Amino acid sequence: MSEKEKSQAQQEHKKDLNSLPATDEANTTESNSDIEQSMIDESQKEPTNTKNEELNSQSEDEAETAEENVSSEEKVEATEEDTHQSELDDAIAEDSEDEDAHERHGIEMKDYHAMSMSELVKELSSLLKNEKIQLIKDHVKEIKTEFDAKFEEEMEQKKEDFLEEGGNIIDFHYSSPIKKEFNSIYFDYKEKRNNYYQQLKNNLQKNLEERLAIIEELKGMIGTGADMGANFNQFKELQERWKKAGPVPREEYKMVWNTYHHHVENFYDFLHLDREFRDMDFKHNLEQKLKMIARAEELAEETNINRAFRELQMLHKMWKEDVGPVAKEYREDIWEKFSAATKKIHENRQVHFAELDQEKEKNLEAKLQIIGAIKEIADKEITSHNQAQQQIKKIESFRDQFFKAGKVPLKVNEDTWKIFKENVRNFNRKKNAYYKDLKKEQYKNLERKLELVEIAEDNKNNEDFKATTPIMKKIQSNWREIGHVPRKDSDKIWKRFKDACNHYFDRVHSVKNEENKEENEAFDKKKELLDATKSLELQSKPEEDLKLIKTKISEWKEIGRVPYNKRYIEGKFNKVLDQLFSQLDIGRKEAEMMKYENRVQALDAAHDSRQIEKEESFLRKKISETKAEITQLENNMQFFSNADESNSLFREVLKNIERHKVQLETWKAKLKKVKSL
Repeated sequence: MSEKEKSQAQQEHKKDLNSLPATDEANTTESNSDIEQSMIDESQKEPTNTKNEELNSQSEDEAETAEENVSSEEKVEATEEDTHQSELDDAIAEDSEDEDAHERHGIEMKDYHAMSMSELVKELSSLLKNEKIQLIKDHVKEIKTEFDAKFEEEMEQKKEDFLEEGGNIIDFHYSSPIKKEFNSIYFDYKEKRNNYYQQLKNNLQKNLEERLAIIEELKGMIGTGADMGANFNQFKELQERWKKAGPVPREEYKMVWNTYHHHVENFYDFLHLDREFRDMDFKHNLEQKLKMIARAEELAEETNINRAFRELQMLHKMWKEDVGPVAKEYREDIWEKFSAATKKIHENRQVHFAELDQEKEKNLEAKLQIIGAIKEIADKEITSHNQAQQQIKKIESFRDQFFKAGKVPLKVNEDTWKIFKENVRNFNRKKNAYYKDLKKEQYKNLERKLELVEIAEDNKNNEDFKATTPIMKKIQSNWREIGHVPRKDSDKIWKRFKDACNHYFDRVHSVKNEENKEENEAFDKKKELLDATKSLELQSKPEEDLKLIKTKISEWKEIGRVPYNKRYIEGKFNKVLDQLFSQLDIGRKEAEMMKYENRVQALDAAHDSRQIEKEESFLRKKISETKAEITQLENNMQFFSNADESNSLFREVLKNIERHKVQLETWKAKLKKVKSL
């Protein structure tokens, strides 16, 4: 068929559709016969309104009066039914264009609003890889909407950061690896989608041509003189071909179907000459439609509302396209039953959507609370880096909560998103302003630290250690007091400063180590003696064992002083002595004083009067504290009603007093030793 012939055929069928009433009248031989009623398009016919039938037999004045008496409630119901039917027709027309459309509903529509940009990219990639391209349109659209919104928010923040740092808006450009990855995957999706729909367009056009050809054949059957049985069989073959012909373009769907149905009615009108074939078909159609009604009534009780509505679409499509008319006496009754089930499913769907709206209202309330919390943070002034970091973490947490709170009603979605972004932006502006001021301060700190670096580098080779060492220690102290510098300069200037200081003090220590060679040798000797004392085994002879321990203490004293930074070895030696004394049956005071000799020797060798004064002050404090403890314990004894040794608690207090008195004598003895220096 040429393009010109195709165009003429389509125009002709549109003319057929526009002239349906005239054609019905012309082809009807019995105006009130059953055959005429079978011409009615059941799939579009609403339940017969008896009042409207009466209007047809009344005068125009009576008709107007009767119409005014129709209640507003009935008009509302009729409008609702028209809306339901129109919604179904539109859905059927859309799905009929793509035979796989029903599979789209089997793909889970996830909460893309709650996903991060990286999660959205992963989800888009998964859909493109695992699902048919024609089934993911709604999912991809939702993913792109959410990704674009999140990226726009991020880009706005980057723009503000850029401007805060003194950049010119003309020079601003922002992209990111995640955006590039998303664009690449989305480009692949569009390319595959376009290829698919181009092929689909070709297939739809071929199917349209096939269906138009079937209509032409159907038209040619009417009025022929062939055998009625052969005509009927040929008609059935055409019906089967019609069912298998495939989808047509959406905009052509209603026109093609109505034209086909019109000529099917004409064929049944022609078929009235043989009632046997007609009645057999009526009976078969009735059985099929009763099954559809039963299934629709089951769907009215279905809890999965979306699945029920999708199957209802299929039932209406079958009612319209696959099954022909029934006998007049059943027609109105079965349509009313089918319509009643349809209405119930729509009511369930409306209730379902109402519940979803309530859930969205709850989500809105939650999101408004989150926005309020963000606003409260955004209104506060930032006074420190730690505070800023804590608030940044809180804002990020609230941001995650906002996206996970779910969708809000469509009418307020844009405003809610706008308020959310504005409050986040207000916080970011304050944060940026704070860090901008902080950066100015950091540059001042950088100048101050560079001055210290120059001092350190100028003095790192100075030979006058006595004069230079205080200077180097002072600049190290000053360095710690100066605040942060810009991160890009921090490591670089710290390395310069540290290298200069280390170079100087390594030289100082090298000279000092040479001067303190004897002290280092003393440390080595004490280390050897410490190891020997650790391995010392007592012979369970108190006098000899004590003499042996005293010998080790004397050897330790004779070795002499160790370097200041290695005096920790004195504490290790005292711990070893504690372990040895614990094996001897000698008084605690005596053991303490023997160990204390090492401490006294170290103080004496240090020639540091401040250290001696500090030790003397410490001992006086311990003496005072111990005396106070004894006094308190003795006062407590006055409260015992049974103040004799038969009372276990009283005995414990007496022992505690004795222990403190022994400690007091020990502290006094130590003080006497120190004062003798």
